[in-house]
Amino acid sequence: MNSKVYLDYASTTPIDPKVLRDMVPYLRKEFGNASSVHGYGQRALAAVDQARGRVAEFLNCRADEVFFTGSATEADNLAIFGTVKALGGPQKKPHIIISSIEHHAVLEPCRVLQKEGAEVTFLPVDKEGLVSVSNLKKALKDNTVLISIIYANNEVGTIQPIAEIGKVLKERKKKIYFHTDAVQAANYLNCDIEKLGVDMLTLSSHKIYGPKGVGALFVKKGTPIEPMIYGGGHERGLRSGTENVAGIVGLGAAIKEAGSPKTEVNIVKVRQLRDKLIKKIPKLIPDAELNGSLEKRLPNNVNFGFEGIEGEALLMALDQKGFAVSTGSACSSHNLESSHVLLALGIPEEKSHSSLRISLGKFNTDKEIDRFLKVLPQVVGRLREISGYKK
Repeated sequence: MNSKVYLDYASTTPIDPKVLRDMVPYLRKEFGNASSVHGYGQRALAAVDQARGRVAEFLNCRADEVFFTGSATEADNLAIFGTVKALGGPQKKPHIIISSIEHHAVLEPCRVLQKEGAEVTFLPVDKEGLVSVSNLKKALKDNTVLISIIYANNEVGTIQPIAEIGKVLKERKKKIYFHTDAVQAANYLNCDIEKLGVDMLTLSSHKIYGPKGVGALFVKKGTPIEPMIYGGGHERGLRSGTENVAGIVGLGAAIKEAGSPKTEVNIVKVRQLRDKLIKKIPKLIPDAELNGSLEKRLPNNVNFGFEGIEGEALLMALDQKGFAVSTGSACSSHNLESSHVLLALGIPEEKSHSSLRISLGKFNTDKEIDRFLKVLPQVVGRLREISGYKK
């Protein structure tokens, strides 16, 4: 029996065997450059086009509205910088609205634009991590040009009212462009862009059982956007650089699986495992507090705070026991600062350091969860004993 248990699917997912099978030919004999006119190149181009079509079908958009990138971070940056640049740049004093719990791939570009002259509103969230639509309405200004709200948060799994926001913006006479980072949502939530009412949407391959190094950005026809990377004019001029054919094929295969009926079965299974953890952890461990929303939460996300211990110490102790978990976003795990997400939920700084994120996936089993529930209380108890925690 494999003693290692992977519980960090929000960080990255293993490649699905079906996805890898589709990729292999383009890693070996079908190695052509999709820009070449000979047979090798044309077969590569056909594979890229097929993947683009699969993403478009998943999102219910046109194929020419899908642009492949090197990552979701690049796609987020392109959506933010590209739109503001197309609208005249930060020097025009545009107003941007984002939530206070955005992924760093949205937060950091907005902070850069803020330094360069743009006005940025960081919308607060409630204790569950939810953005208030009424607060968003109040934040709108005459110079508001762009709104970016994450569909589902990567740390606490809170699901935002994207469709509701989309309806609000659709009713306004002055156009405000709307972007959402749907990286964590794609496996579990409806990403139909017509229902969501978004102008741009970001996807990531390695969060949906595809390969790393590939992302995608949906850009609605007519949305003003300019490239950040210039060169040979790939991706219809929006993202130059030779296409990662095998990676794009992998994204296409992964997105096809995400939209299949089997995914619904996996969602039910994952939600049951999540609910088991949420129900049993507080019974097994005193002073364990769930972070985020109980109702409006991703089916695979569990985030608990364990007062009296350091999350990093808990993570390492569990790793030694054979369980891979996280204290928050993998993209900022090297940073020992408090989670901006937990602080935005009103969790005190000291408590924010005691959080643990458990994120599940389709390959997890009930037996693995039982093993984890047996080990977690022992590890927390030992660390609290060392720290001298008493309540």
